[in-house]
Amino acid sequence: MKAYNTVDEYILNAPSGKEILIVLRELLLSTELTETVKWGVPVYTINDKNVIGIGAFKSYAGIWFYQGAFLKDEASVLVNASEGVTKSLRQWRFSSVDEIDDKLVLQYVLEAIQNQKEGKELKPDREKPLIIPDELQNALNQDTDLNDCFNRFTTGKKREFAEFVASVKQAETRKKRTEKIIPMILDNIGLNDKYRK
Repeated sequence: MKAYNTVDEYILNAPSGKEILIVLRELLLSTELTETVKWGVPVYTINDKNVIGIGAFKSYAGIWFYQGAFLKDEASVLVNASEGVTKSLRQWRFSSVDEIDDKLVLQYVLEAIQNQKEGKELKPDREKPLIIPDELQNALNQDTDLNDCFNRFTTGKKREFAEFVASVKQAETRKKRTEKIIPMILDNIGLNDKYRK
């Protein structure tokens, strides 16, 4: 997916749902949120904390709430896109502009802003054990340089590599992902370093 530098550029190049993105953007800009671009997509912040993002996909466009797990969701519109993986992020998907209830969307947005101001935030679980999938462990066992480089990373960065490989079901895909990250490990580049400032 191409990364964009401005929200206008992102919306212009959206695969679908341009109209939905425009309406959502207008609603978000009517609040105290600050518009920015992170990871190539529109993100809306308060006090430099990510509150909301918008994006377009093949079959829908939507809004996501970074700490959506704290929202009351009285209208039952939110989904967890990666059940069991994503703890706090929640999405609200729209397949047409007609599905957007401005008043209801703003109600959710204002609640998300208030939650952020109150410091409601799910932090990543830093205590969970590091489980290295077989494909990555085999590569580390076969190459001492790779193993040494891997062990120089923080536990969090090791976990990112391990989860990247383990998060797919097909053994062949896990093998390909392992091959993809080996050069990064050898070059001391964390999996998500490009997203960090």
